[in-house]
Amino acid sequence: MKAMRFVCTECGQEFSVTTRQWRCRCSGAFEISPRPRFRPEAIDEKIFSLWRYRAMLPVIETENIVSLGEGWTPLVPAHAYNNREFLAKLEFFAPTGSFKDRGTTVLVSFLKELGVERVVEDSSGNAAASLAAYCARAKISCKIFVPAHASPAKLAQIRAYGAQLIPVEGPRENAAIAAQNADAYYASHVYNPLILEGTKTLAYELWEQLGGRAPDAMLFPTGHGTLLIGAYYGFRDLCDAGLLEKIPALYAVQAEACAPLSRVFRENLTELPSVPQGETIAEGIRIRRPVRWKVILRALRETGGRVIAVSEAEIISAQRELARQGLYVEPTSAVAVAGLKEGAGRSQGLTVIPMTGTGLKSPFP
Repeated sequence: MKAMRFVCTECGQEFSVTTRQWRCRCSGAFEISPRPRFRPEAIDEKIFSLWRYRAMLPVIETENIVSLGEGWTPLVPAHAYNNREFLAKLEFFAPTGSFKDRGTTVLVSFLKELGVERVVEDSSGNAAASLAAYCARAKISCKIFVPAHASPAKLAQIRAYGAQLIPVEGPRENAAIAAQNADAYYASHVYNPLILEGTKTLAYELWEQLGGRAPDAMLFPTGHGTLLIGAYYGFRDLCDAGLLEKIPALYAVQAEACAPLSRVFRENLTELPSVPQGETIAEGIRIRRPVRWKVILRALRETGGRVIAVSEAEIISAQRELARQGLYVEPTSAVAVAGLKEGAGRSQGLTVIPMTGTGLKSPFP
């Protein structure tokens, strides 16, 4: 912990990890430095959660680890679009029903190590539910600002964990502004770099589950892209360790109603365009201005992937197709499967798609 620091991805300025700033003065997001190296011999094979990779995570004392058994999720065969086969990584098996728990367990353990007693967050649902659960476990006071239009089932889950829930009218950004101005530690699943240290373990798990290899391609539902970026970092760690020759082709899939990354990629823009925050059933990725968009685009271009935009009808169709195979996922999760219509990953070979959230939190169309 003493050696670790926060570094701005835009200007390179360094900050202590004890800072209460949630981003740099230049508005750049933080990353941690130095990032731990991947060492296969350091995997604790007696642990069946992502904490089996503790040696590759930021140094946190054992008594401060806040875990609910997250990670090490199943990998099962599935198909879509004329029997196009892929492997589904069932991230909805996480303790709170979404992949967010990967990042939250590392972040809340870090906050406990720092002695933080009160946190705030903004989220459309899954990230807030995850933070509320882990804060309850850690006995950290938690206040959540949510868009008033968020799923009632997700709001009920947040309340159940004992967090203070504050609905905010208007677009998604209004909830973020309210949280950022609150008088408590801003435990943002978007800005805090500890989140990415948790989501990178998706890559480590796939490498183990596939017998020391990586998929050839992966598709992700993408708003702020924390799972995609985490996977990119994790596979890069494996390459740096000499365990892989290349990173899988990474594809970001967005809803057509709110697809800023699609425009950036398609038009090769140097700045985020202003796009409408259109209505979509995939509320988890209804993000007009992804914070780490430059990292997402770099990951796609370096690996030979791209951005795909899908319609509401295609999202619903994919969700229904998955349900008929016993995989009940929320619409946001089905977005990535809908991306297969574009032929993503077809020429690469083995494709893996994370099923990011359970359908139990959303009405089935």
